[in-house]
Amino acid sequence: MKRIIVIVCVIIFSCFRLAAQNLDSTIATYADKYAQERTYLHYDKSTYAPGETIWFKAYLMKSIYPADDSKTFYVDWTDDKGNLLFHSVTPVIDATSNGQFDIPATYTGPFVHVRAYTKWMLNFDTAFLYNKDIRILLKNPVSQTKNTIVPTLEFFPEGGDAIAGISNRIAFKANDQWGRPVKIKGIVQNNAGATIDSLRVIHDGMGYFFITPKGGETFTAKWKDEKGSEHTTPLPVIKPTGISLLLTISGTRRTFNINAAKDFTERSPTVNLIGTMNQQQVFKVSKEISTGAAKGVIPTGDLPSGILTITIFDAQWHPVAERITFINNEEYLFHPEMTVEHWGLNKRARNEIQITIPDSVSSNLSVSITDVDIDADSSNTIISHLLLTSDIKGQVYNPSYYFLNTSDSISQRLDLVMLTHGWRRFIWDDVVKGKFPKINFPKDTSFMTLSGKVYGATPSQLREASTIILIFKQKNEEGKFLLLPVEPNGYFNDPSVFLFDTAHVYYRLSKGLANASVQFMEGRIPAPAYRLPATGIFYNQRGDTTGNARHFKLTDDMNQLLQQYEGKLLENVVVKAKTKSPVQVMDEKYTSGLFSGGDSYQFDLVNDPFASSQQNVFYFLQGKVAGLQVNVNGTNANLSWRGGSPQLFVDEVPADVDLVSGISVNDIAYIKVFRPPFFGGGNSGNGAIAIYTRRGDDMKSTPGKGLANSNINGYTAIRQFYSPNYSTFSPANDKKDLRTTLYWNPQVTTTPQKNKATLSFYNNDISRSFRVVIEGMTKDGRLTHVEQIME
Repeated sequence: MKRIIVIVCVIIFSCFRLAAQNLDSTIATYADKYAQERTYLHYDKSTYAPGETIWFKAYLMKSIYPADDSKTFYVDWTDDKGNLLFHSVTPVIDATSNGQFDIPATYTGPFVHVRAYTKWMLNFDTAFLYNKDIRILLKNPVSQTKNTIVPTLEFFPEGGDAIAGISNRIAFKANDQWGRPVKIKGIVQNNAGATIDSLRVIHDGMGYFFITPKGGETFTAKWKDEKGSEHTTPLPVIKPTGISLLLTISGTRRTFNINAAKDFTERSPTVNLIGTMNQQQVFKVSKEISTGAAKGVIPTGDLPSGILTITIFDAQWHPVAERITFINNEEYLFHPEMTVEHWGLNKRARNEIQITIPDSVSSNLSVSITDVDIDADSSNTIISHLLLTSDIKGQVYNPSYYFLNTSDSISQRLDLVMLTHGWRRFIWDDVVKGKFPKINFPKDTSFMTLSGKVYGATPSQLREASTIILIFKQKNEEGKFLLLPVEPNGYFNDPSVFLFDTAHVYYRLSKGLANASVQFMEGRIPAPAYRLPATGIFYNQRGDTTGNARHFKLTDDMNQLLQQYEGKLLENVVVKAKTKSPVQVMDEKYTSGLFSGGDSYQFDLVNDPFASSQQNVFYFLQGKVAGLQVNVNGTNANLSWRGGSPQLFVDEVPADVDLVSGISVNDIAYIKVFRPPFFGGGNSGNGAIAIYTRRGDDMKSTPGKGLANSNINGYTAIRQFYSPNYSTFSPANDKKDLRTTLYWNPQVTTTPQKNKATLSFYNNDISRSFRVVIEGMTKDGRLTHVEQIME
């Protein structure tokens, strides 16, 4: 019997040791393969009016470093009903991205909601995606102050549970339905009606008290809000057994005290503490608690700044308590220096500022300069978001306050935030078992380029017919003709072709794949079906709103001026024109450059009822052009004009007979045949035939046609912020200038060799001082937020 007991004990001990080893290796794998990204968006200003453009720059981090794995960034802009206004897709370069969103001039919602993410971030808890509500200034705003305030009171036992027979610290948080703190006062009573303690708010609706409950005892808080209304809120249920964790802060040290119920110590005489930051293990220690208590000190001076999670496991490696604490060692900061090289506070005067970075640092910055008298909000900065709010569940009111300094008072108040916010990156039961999260979205480790996949073909068919012919044309660019290899799995890609905005694409697969279809740009994901409405829940009310009226008036005046200018321009236009023929309309719509106008034969196939009866375009052209000989045999065609073959173009891209013969006449809108010589092509001494595929209103839907002739979407076009130059004459300079954002530059970079950046901008007609906001990140993950007033 003794031998059996020994064997059983050895097996149990081996299982516990194996569980501990699994936990260590699983955490290491999480840090290596499942590290989560987080993002922050810097905007040119804090509020906007309908018709304005929201300019933004995104910064991405993973652990304590810039996140340079993902190459595509998504932003969903939704209205107050949750309807999608725009889905922007931008490239990520050096862990940053930037873009813009044009607010509709007719928008009437009080907010616009912003949700930003990478594809990789969608694999994890969506509570950690970037969410923000941006205030829209309206003529008749719906004021939240007129709405009924609904205060709520929540209680949070330190460590997770309140345990009978043990002293427990209970934190509380009082706020309204928009996350703003509420001042309350009240008492805590037990079920016998005895007063246990009072509720004392320490900071922004938060505070704490201690209770030592008996088994079966319950507690209730009776409190009054700011208006004197009475409320009653029950405290969490007291658990009969378990442990309590009390953490105290002293400089760079964290002292923990563990108290355990007697029956808990009998089954688990030791406990294990694990500390994790950014999904990485930073310490691991075991403590004897057979006496019912244990304590220890955690030195944190050498840890990176951020949230440290302390988790306690029993002897069987079941999590029994957890506590988060914030480490602020300020090693994450770098300090740009801004100097004004040229002052220009008068009307339309030139200003020049210089930003100097320590010469050992490579930095990536964004700079916004606005009228100082409009509203502003610096309650959440790149520092407070990437270090705090992006790593915590629930709203944090005015988070940048906790980074003003590292004084004891601010540290204690920041600890209240830690006590009153739920947070858990790990599902510990899965970690102990060595279970990893399911990955539905692989990382975008390469930029979005012209790509796709062939469907409806077997690998053997693809090996035999392994090419795809593409002709595509992007806006304001010359058309291109590509011949790309198709892999046995059906994928094809040209990494040299980046797509911005939309492109018109026509494809043709090799012979033998007539029944196959193509899906383009599969790596580009649509906006998720579930979208949050812009209700103001993600709007931090701490910002200064005194400038809202001035901001709206300037924007409204600017919009009225633009309408007046447009009206005056229309008044001065005298239109004298005769009705254009259908082919003239087609020529203006489809042709460009040397293909427009000229001596040519023109054919409008959209309005030709007999065109669709032709087998292909060559049968259609037979006998229609003097001097052009067209001999057709099935899909083969022989063209001759003045002793040579005319050059073929499809959507102004050079093509061959084989490709053109495969285009259905139903997909052709317009044909233009140029007499020899034609100077629009490299070898067109014998004339040219330009074929234009249908687009826009001329598109003809053909069942089963798929994407053979379609528009595909690439990255969202990124515009440059307009900043006028008043040093030179321009007719546009005669207009009144009421801009509220005077300068926005999302791409200010420095290197150790060139550590200064000089920026120049011009004042508007009315501003007398400016607010300059500089935010950014270095290559090694240090952050900065600088805000200065020029006056």
